[in-house]
Amino acid sequence: MSQEGEQEHSDRKKYEFRKVLEDLKEYEGSGTQLVTIYVPEDRQISDVVQHVTQEHSEAANIKSKQTRTNVQDALTSIKDRLKYYKEPPENGMVLFSGAVDSGGGRTEMVTKVLENPPQPVQSFRYHCDSAFLTEPLEEMMADKGLYGLIVLDRREANVGWLKGKRIEAVKSASSLVPGKQRKGGQSAQRFARLRLEAIDNFYQEVAGMANDLFVPKRHEIDGILVGGPSPTKDEFLDGDYLHHELQDEVIGKFDVAYTDESGLKDLVDNAEDALADAEVMKDKKVMEEFFEELNAGELATYGFEQTRQNLMMGAVDRLLISEDLRKDVITFDCSECGNTDREVIDRRKSTPDHTCTDCGAEVEASEEDREDAIDHLIEIAEQRGTETKFISTDFEKGEQLYNAFGGFAGLLRYSTGV
Repeated sequence: MSQEGEQEHSDRKKYEFRKVLEDLKEYEGSGTQLVTIYVPEDRQISDVVQHVTQEHSEAANIKSKQTRTNVQDALTSIKDRLKYYKEPPENGMVLFSGAVDSGGGRTEMVTKVLENPPQPVQSFRYHCDSAFLTEPLEEMMADKGLYGLIVLDRREANVGWLKGKRIEAVKSASSLVPGKQRKGGQSAQRFARLRLEAIDNFYQEVAGMANDLFVPKRHEIDGILVGGPSPTKDEFLDGDYLHHELQDEVIGKFDVAYTDESGLKDLVDNAEDALADAEVMKDKKVMEEFFEELNAGELATYGFEQTRQNLMMGAVDRLLISEDLRKDVITFDCSECGNTDREVIDRRKSTPDHTCTDCGAEVEASEEDREDAIDHLIEIAEQRGTETKFISTDFEKGEQLYNAFGGFAGLLRYSTGV
């Protein structure tokens, strides 16, 4: 899969996760009867089943009959779901089950399994409350970016990752560079030469660590940060020690006081502004292109129906969707004249009455005629080989896409006149 394809797949997966999370946050239970279980990748399924069985047994002591029954039913449902797994997925999994309020004093049992969240589940957690525990997943969704980290001076170096908000130290090295004071019996010229050779060898070693770690991920990485005292970090970067494909990924160099594992944290703290800019830079660039075409060209489209028509024609090169958009599209097929209308509404609103725009007949639509508007467009985009980009609202033009253009737009391959 290409870099763009991987990013598109990742963006869509995050959108789907975000939708499920929003639904989970809406659920409410009576008392502490909604069960959430976070399972890391290295946890044995048999251990999880054993824990659920133990909780089921202990739930027999709950005084309220309704709460006792609901908790045990939720645990039974989770146990049934676990039968389908030999081991947790790569990033772990989260299970949700419980009797949720469905209105009118009634409840319904809901059981959901989220596999492979955006970041690995860090530890096993069992939680029982009146709401599902979604905060750890929300933090994962807020975590954006994969950045390589390098901190070095002439004594030591550390290389690692910034994955969202999580810093991982991966490799370290200590140098054999002698101090500035030469030993007796050595000429100043020879000592200086040996010292430069030792520095060069150490820089090569650090670059080797970075290349081994970063090059395999070069199509996923969002940037590389380098930290250390001057002139060390400057010598390292100016000397072209890094792999040539990584050199272009360096988005900043920063002064840090320490070059051990704590130096990686200092580097991230000092690079806060650069990271914030990098996160939305790609979105800014594509939106600037959209506005240029909108103002002076013919290769921009916006609005749901107009964008959909251009997608159907195969004319859209990049589909632009606001990441904050939560809309459904309802298809109204008129049995009187055969006309088809579509209406986009807020996901939380009920299906409205509709009058056919051609013949004026009243047209009804069922839940089967209603679907997520983003999924609707993405399905067409995938069939037509169109790239989909989710645009942040954290900058002005991203906000405009959401507020002024309904959250749907596109850059065209050719002008269609639609």
